Amino acid sequence: MYSTAEFRRGLKIEIDGKPYTIVEFQHVKPGKGGAFVRTKLKNLETGQVLEQTFRSGAKVDIPNLEENNVQYLYQDGDSYVFMDNDTYDQLFIAEEYLGDAVDYLKPNIDVKVVFFNGKPIGVELPITVELEVTDTEPGLKGDTATGATKNATLETGLVVQVPLFIEQGEVLKIDTRTGEYLERA
Repeated sequence: MYSTAEFRRGLKIEIDGKPYTIVEFQHVKPGKGGAFVRTKLKNLETGQVLEQTFRSGAKVDIPNLEENNVQYLYQDGDSYVFMDNDTYDQLFIAEEYLGDAVDYLKPNIDVKVVFFNGKPIGVELPITVELEVTDTEPGLKGDTATGATKNATLETGLVVQVPLFIEQGEVLKIDTRTGEYLERA
């Protein structure tokens, strides 16, 4: 069990049989009464964010989470097929458990699948991925003084803002945490 003194951002805890990760926390010591910890928690299964307060020194459960390194293979209907890098078993995960991660999945990319009590609940992507531009407007010569951007559609269907000099067919490095263009690969 974790004590509130061990709380930190990204810590995974279990409340009422559901896995959460701590998004924000704050130790509060009022002038009157006992200290407490105010937290923002994100449900790892549904993505729902809730605020909860704990008395200082309260205990919370450690969730039964497991992470496996897998490789994304292909999409099969509304399921995505992954291969376990250790056992070579294939794993089918429904699109609803992947959320926004589907915008960054391309064949042969290595990710981590998070399991809660043996059931897959999501994936952890690498910080950056390299995706090819499939569609964008041509940049106009002389339009670079303002730092303007344009839309670019990537091979996974994700649309990002890119500088005007980016052309169709180029491979870009994209930040999976923010969905922003970083640089050409």
